[in-house]
Amino acid sequence: MPTFSARFQELPEYVLARVPARKRALLARGVDVIDLGAGDADLAPPPAALDRLASASREPALQRYGFGLGYVPYREAVSAWMERRFGLHFDPLTEIVPLLGSKEGITHLAFAYLEPGKVGIIPEPGYNSYQGGTLLSGGEAYRYALRPRTDFLVELDDIPDDVLRRAGILYLNYPNNPTAAIAPRDYLERVVHRCQELGTLLVYDNAYSELAFDGYVPPSIFEIDGARDVAIEFHSLSKTYNMTGWRCGWAVARPEVAGALAKVKSFVDTGQFMAVQAAGAAAIESYDSFVPGNVEIFRERRDAAVRAFREAGFACETPRATMYLWIPLPDGVASAEFADRLMEEEGVIVLPGSGFGAGGEGFFRISFICSPERIAEAARRAGRVLQHFAMAVA
Repeated sequence: MPTFSARFQELPEYVLARVPARKRALLARGVDVIDLGAGDADLAPPPAALDRLASASREPALQRYGFGLGYVPYREAVSAWMERRFGLHFDPLTEIVPLLGSKEGITHLAFAYLEPGKVGIIPEPGYNSYQGGTLLSGGEAYRYALRPRTDFLVELDDIPDDVLRRAGILYLNYPNNPTAAIAPRDYLERVVHRCQELGTLLVYDNAYSELAFDGYVPPSIFEIDGARDVAIEFHSLSKTYNMTGWRCGWAVARPEVAGALAKVKSFVDTGQFMAVQAAGAAAIESYDSFVPGNVEIFRERRDAAVRAFREAGFACETPRATMYLWIPLPDGVASAEFADRLMEEEGVIVLPGSGFGAGGEGFFRISFICSPERIAEAARRAGRVLQHFAMAVA
C-alpha cells in the first residue's frame, strides 16, 4: 500500500467526523436523540435567498464557470454590507475574495504564508481549519491554550520569543468558537500592534460577528488602526443566515493579501455555483428584515440553555455572542468520557472540549440549534449523567 505523508499523519481527528454515524446508529435503535453538537441550527434561510436561488438556477449564464471572479453582484453586496455594518470600504474586485465557506478560505490561505520553519499560532480549543491549513502547508503548529486565566484570549506575551519570530500567521476568532469569549478593543489594538512589529499575518475569523446579544456589537478587525497592513478577515453566511450547507462566505483584505488567497484558490477550485452567490447576495441585502429576528431566536435559546444547564447542576456563564455555551466540568471528569456517556446513555450529543484540542479539556460545548424545550430536556439528561460521575467520585 502507498504510505501517507508525514503532514497527513499529523492531522488530528476532526471532532465532528464520527458524530453523524453514531447519531444514525442511535436513531436506528429508536433513541430520542437531541443533537446539540454542530453549530447548525434548525432554522430557515431568508426567503429572499430561497427565491433568488430558484430564479438564478434557471439562468443559463449562471450555470457556467464562475472562476475566481464569480458573480460580481455578490462581491458588490459584500462590499456594501461591510461599509454599512462597519463603516469600512473594500473594493469589490481587488479586496474581496468569494469563498466556498470561510473554512476553505482559512485553510487555503496558509499555503501562501506558511512553509517548513514557519509557525502558525493556533488558539486551542479552536476551529479545525486553523491547524488544518498550518499542517497541510508544511508549517509548524504552536497551540495556545485558551483558559479562563486570560479570559480565553491569546496573550502573545505568553508565547516564547523564538516562536513569535517565526510566526507567519496568528489565528484569532472573536466572538470565539467554542468558548463564546469576546475580545475587548484594547486587546485587539495590542494584537495588531504586535503583528506589525513581528511581520505576522493576523487571520481574523469573524464568522459570529452578527450573533451578539444584550447590546454588544462585535467589531471588524479593520476598525483597529493599522490592521489593514497585517490582517485578513473572514465572514460567512452560515450562522447569520442559517445557510450552513450552502458554503458561502468571503474574505476581505488589502489587495496584496486578498490576491494571495485568490491565487491559491485558482489552483484548487474554479469558483462556486454562481446561482448560490446570487442567493448569497439576496441574503445579505435582506439583512435588516431578517437578521434582527433571527438573532432574537438565538437569544431566547441562549437564555433557555443557561437557565436549564444551571438548574441541572452545571456552572455556566451567559455569553454575549455566538451560538454556544462552553460549560466547565468538575475536576477529574474527562470531557470525552462525559460526552460519550451522555450520547450513549441519554441520546444527547455535545462536543467534548478535548475534541477541539488538549487546551479544551475540562469543558464541553453545546449549540443553541434546537427549540428551548429540547434544550431544556437535553440539560436534564446531562444533569443525570453529571450525577453519576459525582456518585462515582464520592
